[in-house]
Amino acid sequence: MKHAGRRGWALWFVGLPGSGKSSVAKAVLEELRARGHRVEHLEMDARRKVYFPSPTYSSEERAKAYDLFVEEAASLTQQGLGVIMDGTAFRLAMRHAARQRMAKFAEVYIRCPLNMAMTRERSRPGGLVMAGLYEKALDRKRTGRQYPGLGQVIGVDVPFEEDPGAECVVDSERMNVIEARDKVLAFWDAWSRST
Repeated sequence: MKHAGRRGWALWFVGLPGSGKSSVAKAVLEELRARGHRVEHLEMDARRKVYFPSPTYSSEERAKAYDLFVEEAASLTQQGLGVIMDGTAFRLAMRHAARQRMAKFAEVYIRCPLNMAMTRERSRPGGLVMAGLYEKALDRKRTGRQYPGLGQVIGVDVPFEEDPGAECVVDSERMNVIEARDKVLAFWDAWSRST
């Protein structure tokens, strides 16, 4: 296995839940590994359960989870590793913190309209994330009904803050996973060689 470049780097795949960021991140990860690069994969949904075994998804917990996520990625890049980060990162401040902590960092924004993200998320099986996330958040907003374990839902309760300076933007409404992967890899090929 070879290190991608001489120093560590991180690509953070961000976007709404259901935007396709995990699918694209995994496709990019698989291709980079197939090329012989040593790349670590950090998924916020999985890491949150390590940081907080019984997550409440409160604002404070979410902020701390993202701080720990960035710290973990930064530690890996300092070891000379490539890191694929997969997490919504709805606040610009979260991504700016990552930029400040890592010498070689890029944001891959998976742009997706909310209605499409909701449709995709609806068909996602439960697992690390609550199934029916958007439907439950909308029902809570309409009726006041509470769902245990359902925190603020990005796109419904809290907006996703777009970064006009995102290094790579993928329009998942117009691209399938393979096209999105290829766009990110074309970006990565040039970016990973730059200083």
